[in-house]
Amino acid sequence: MGFFREVGEDIRNMVEKDPAARNGFEVLVCYPGIWALILHRPAHWCYKHNLKFIARVISQLPRFFTVIEIHPGAVIGRRCFIDHGMGVIIGETAEVGDDVTIYQGVTLGGTGKDTGKRHPTIGNRVIIASGAKVLGPFKVGDDVKIGSGSVVLKEVPSGCSAVGIPGSIVRRYGKSTTQDMNQVDLPDPVAVEIECLRRRIVQLEDIIRKMNFAGAPSHEEIAAAGSCQPCAEECREDIKDENL
Repeated sequence: MGFFREVGEDIRNMVEKDPAARNGFEVLVCYPGIWALILHRPAHWCYKHNLKFIARVISQLPRFFTVIEIHPGAVIGRRCFIDHGMGVIIGETAEVGDDVTIYQGVTLGGTGKDTGKRHPTIGNRVIIASGAKVLGPFKVGDDVKIGSGSVVLKEVPSGCSAVGIPGSIVRRYGKSTTQDMNQVDLPDPVAVEIECLRRRIVQLEDIIRKMNFAGAPSHEEIAAAGSCQPCAEECREDIKDENL
C-alpha cells in the first residue's frame, strides 16, 4: 500500500505544480516523469537486496520509453517532480530530497572514476532548472535554486541561488521554493563582471581626458583608477543590489 500511496502523492504533486496538468489521470498516462519514478521504486528495491542485474534491467525500461535515466542505486525522496524529463540523468550514489523539481536536461553526475560516494546529495524543495549539471559528491542545501545551464561543482548552502559555469552563488537566503519557483529573474555573474569593466573603462577615459586638456591628474586620481580590487568589489556590490 505504501507504493500506491507514494505514487498518488507524486501525481497530486505534479497536478499542483504544473499548470498544464488538468487532472491526475492525464498525468499518469502522459507524463514521462511519473513513469520514471514508478519504475525506479522496484529497481531500487532490487538494488538494495543485491539483485543488481535485475535492477539494471528494470531501470532500462524508463530509459528506453521516457529518455530519463535513473540509476537503481539512486535515492529519490517523496513528491519529486521531473518535468518533461527529456535527457535527465541521475547517478548511482545521488540522493534527492523531498519536494524537488527537476527539469529537462539535468544531470546529477560524478567526476572521474572514483568509487564510493561520487554523486551529489540534493536537499529538500530544490529547483534544478533546464540543462543544469550538478557534478560531484557534495551537498546542495534546502530551498536552493540552480539556474538553467549552470554547472555546479561545489556545495551550495541552503536558501541560495546558483548560476553560471562554474556555478556561483548570486543570491542568499531567498524565499522558500514552495513560495517562489521563478527561475528567470536571477543575477548574471558574467554580466556583473562586464559591467565592472565598463565602469572602470569610463573612469580611465575620464582621467585620460583630464590629462589631455587639464594637465596631469593628481596622485589620488591615478591611485583611485589603479585600485582594481576595491573598485571592482564596490562595483559588484552595486550591481548585485540593482539585480536583487
